[in-house]
Amino acid sequence: MNDWALITGASTGIGYELATLFAADHFNLILVARNQARLETVAGELRAQHGIQARVVPKDLSSPTAAAELFEALRDTPISILVNNAGFGWRGLFVQGELSRSLEMMHVNMDALVQLTHLFVQPMLARREGRILNVASTAAFQPGPLTAIYFATKAFVFSFSVALGEELAGTGVSVTTFCPGGTETEFFGRAGMEGTRNRMYMMKADKVAAIGYRALKKGKPIAIAGMLNKISARGARCLPVRFTAKIVRKMNGG
Repeated sequence: MNDWALITGASTGIGYELATLFAADHFNLILVARNQARLETVAGELRAQHGIQARVVPKDLSSPTAAAELFEALRDTPISILVNNAGFGWRGLFVQGELSRSLEMMHVNMDALVQLTHLFVQPMLARREGRILNVASTAAFQPGPLTAIYFATKAFVFSFSVALGEELAGTGVSVTTFCPGGTETEFFGRAGMEGTRNRMYMMKADKVAAIGYRALKKGKPIAIAGMLNKISARGARCLPVRFTAKIVRKMNGG
């Protein structure tokens, strides 16, 4: 099989679990993250277990040039699936946080995703075949006091990805917008949100990844991981936005 899947944020969590699912289906992999040592470990593991090709491309997607550099490095590799999974968050009052950190988050969560999508969708369209999985979040469905930028970036990813999927209808290229809820990964520790984690319904990363993977393979436009998350997402859209904002603030320890 000569199908290649590119996965950002592939060294841990949902990205890692997605990589294992693609490898089990005999996709060759391009694994992207900042931590080269972890990527090499993952790539070696998947090569040994599944007999696939796995290439490691360490990139910091907060760099404005990273997406273009990644595309150039892979110009001759036929990427049939793009998974934009890389992202991060942090907890705290927006006005007290470092502006540079907020801008970095916006670049990784939004700008790099848009750049990679635009670059890699072009050859997919030329072949009239391809699939894109953009990882948003159930955070997309309401404002997030104390995590204001993170929630806003995920709302952008959701809106952009659903709109793009509609634009590409009939082209042979599908876009799946994937919305996990709380997931047992390193995200909460890195974001300083352990208290929030303890107040949330948490799902295992492998189960979350499996839901996203199945949705991608079926070409579903939107997938929300877990029944409780589906219910809460629908409820958030029915309730007054200021009310849902107060709920999130309380969950975030505000």
